[in-house]
Amino acid sequence: MTGHETADVLVVGSGVAGLTTALAAAREGREVTVATKATRPADAASWWAQGGIAVARDRPVRFKRDVLAASDGTADPDAVDVLVENADDAVRDVLVDTLGVEFDREADAGTFDYGREAAHSEDRILHVGAATGEHVHVPLLNHLDGRDGVEIVDDAAALDLIASEGRVHGAVVASADGRVPVYANATVLATGGIGDLFPRSTNPRGATGDGVAMAALAGADVTDMEFVQFHPTAYDAGPDEEGFLVSEAVRGEGALLRNGDGERFMPGYHDDAELAPRDVVSRAVAAERDATGEVRLDVGPLDFAGAFPGLAEKCADRGVDSAQGIPVAPAEHFLCGGVAVDDRGRTSLDRLYAVGECARTGVHGANRLASTSLLEGLVWGLRAGADAARTVGSDGTPADPERVAPPDLLDRDPDLPPAFAREKFRRLRRVLGEHVGIERDPAELRRALGVLRRLKGEVDAYVRTRTSRSLYELRNATVTALLVTRQALANGESVGTHYVADDAEPAEPGPAADD
Repeated sequence: MTGHETADVLVVGSGVAGLTTALAAAREGREVTVATKATRPADAASWWAQGGIAVARDRPVRFKRDVLAASDGTADPDAVDVLVENADDAVRDVLVDTLGVEFDREADAGTFDYGREAAHSEDRILHVGAATGEHVHVPLLNHLDGRDGVEIVDDAAALDLIASEGRVHGAVVASADGRVPVYANATVLATGGIGDLFPRSTNPRGATGDGVAMAALAGADVTDMEFVQFHPTAYDAGPDEEGFLVSEAVRGEGALLRNGDGERFMPGYHDDAELAPRDVVSRAVAAERDATGEVRLDVGPLDFAGAFPGLAEKCADRGVDSAQGIPVAPAEHFLCGGVAVDDRGRTSLDRLYAVGECARTGVHGANRLASTSLLEGLVWGLRAGADAARTVGSDGTPADPERVAPPDLLDRDPDLPPAFAREKFRRLRRVLGEHVGIERDPAELRRALGVLRRLKGEVDAYVRTRTSRSLYELRNATVTALLVTRQALANGESVGTHYVADDAEPAEPGPAADD
């Protein structure tokens, strides 16, 4: 990144939310730097999105009702208004008019083939087969890659925010060119989710909660971290296999969940059966796996290979005969909480924004409605990018970012062996998988909190004298894991994705992120 140590707007992350933010800021004539850990599109979670992107279809009131219902009444109604009232325009502007994404259409009428997923009351999901994220993310990345005023630096990890007296001035970024402070008039966190903190996840590797942790350590408000959504139908991969998500759209087309005894069980858990909210289906799948040994997704009621050729190919590659059902299990999927932001993506720190999965907009509350994550990234990305573009100077014209002393990242001691971070990550994942999963027990959460505090203490001791990407990712993961566990322990009420196994009173949350 030599010669590129300043930017009007610095975006950390290259999913749909971050790239849309960059697009909106560039449209205002600002110089934008996108720093991303990704080295290829598939490293971003947006690329992995299968089901599609929900739109209002000029019926925002009905869309809002579904979002609120899926959240168990916990979503912020004002934030949901922002989402549903801007949904159609945002999709039309960015995806249709700017990028020309060719969403699936009805064969006879030529109109969009809107799909339906769990907890939606009507067909409103635009899709491209079962690989919508790929067909949205790659064109957006290519569009920005060739646009003047936007520089995308890949294989670049933000290690720490540059903050002073309640204001963020940029970030220290490590790339192939070394470790440099990048100063910006506005800094936007778009770092994605926290899937790497769990033993089974639908996220790509590298989803270590970087944005949440950096924001928390800088003093930004972080909330609703206990609301971690698990997807009920991830392929039940073996220890040497790569897992994959079996899209909710497959159940939307008629696939059924059957337990190890061959029985369809979802009607006994919820009136909407396979299309119940994700938290309900995930707990049901987990319970049936425990009781009968396995759960399979029966795709016999639909033309699986014809409707979902990509998923059918993934099954075939792993030797799975889809005619016999696809073995599935719940997997960590989406963080509904995160860095608290307003309707423009502004955090509690001046000049710091957050968008996408690392941001808590209030749209999802305790449980996210299917196919709203790409939409949220588009809507808040456009709004945050436009607002960030206006933070350049008191007269509204570009000004050099203010330079303050960056964090003192030290290299006093020799590098740690590569196995160090790997072993600590395994320990962290085991703790969250066993004690902070789909069902939570306060006693188990307290046990996890103790282990995670000790782990963070170990990591902090090394971070004080060493600087490396893997070590800082581990630091971010431990901070984020502590936030999830502490906020889960503080919430004694079962709601949405946060399911408390008994009626114990909420415990004290304990020290803050830097304990």
